[in-house]
Amino acid sequence: MNRRATTSGRYRRVSRVPAARAIADEANLTKTWKRYKRTGDESLRNQLVEHYVHLARYAAERLALKLPDEVDVDDLMSAGIFGLVDAIDAFDLDRGVKFETYCAPRIRGAILDELRSMDWVPRLVRHRAHKLDETVRTLEVELGRMPSENEIAQRMDLPKPEFDKLIRDATAVSQISLSQTFGDSDSSREVSEIDVLPDELSVDPVFEAQKSDLKELVTRGLSRAERLIIVLYYYEQMTMKEIGATLDLSESRVSQMHSAIISRMREQLEQLPVMPAQQSSATVDTIA
Repeated sequence: MNRRATTSGRYRRVSRVPAARAIADEANLTKTWKRYKRTGDESLRNQLVEHYVHLARYAAERLALKLPDEVDVDDLMSAGIFGLVDAIDAFDLDRGVKFETYCAPRIRGAILDELRSMDWVPRLVRHRAHKLDETVRTLEVELGRMPSENEIAQRMDLPKPEFDKLIRDATAVSQISLSQTFGDSDSSREVSEIDVLPDELSVDPVFEAQKSDLKELVTRGLSRAERLIIVLYYYEQMTMKEIGATLDLSESRVSQMHSAIISRMREQLEQLPVMPAQQSSATVDTIA
């Protein structure tokens, strides 16, 4: 037996659906329905589920067309089967309604309930995000261009603070699965989103090597005090006052030495044959 969690937190017992015998014709189908309603035999119910399971597949595939690729059709179908089982249990033969007509909204509702349970975004926020998208699309058609935030807020009749909050909430609604296939990959190997996601916390070894070479270049030929001023000011982010206290110099003296060092380094870099004058000047400006 399977156990499935309901919205109330309890579990209900649902039997596995085995490969039941196909119901050959309408007469046998009617007999199966009557026998099940009379006896409640699970094997008969499983035959009915097997007979109507294509309805769950159809509903799942229809809904999957409007959902991201990460949503598995089989998962939607599984939820739809629970709706199908509920519909079979609740169906009244005496009402004279076709079962296909009766069960379709129940199957769809079960799938939507499953999707809502998996969605971390509140329904109100999701609804407002959809409304924002519809307003933007409408204004694009009317104006022939992308509307401004003021135009969107005016059309939605929202004050600026509330509109800004709506924008933040709508941005939070968007999610991307890191396991999905990266669409712009030209290689034969399948590349996922996580493979191309930049790591903002990692250190670029090329940048670090260039930074080390630049540090060695700009401090070459400097005295110990001059080298400390450059390193402490540009690499350690210390102020002139803090550097003066470290080197036992006045703040004004550190500032004078700094200006003289930068001027001398600019002249030295401009004289290097391997570096054009504009690039050497830009290098010093980058440091300064």
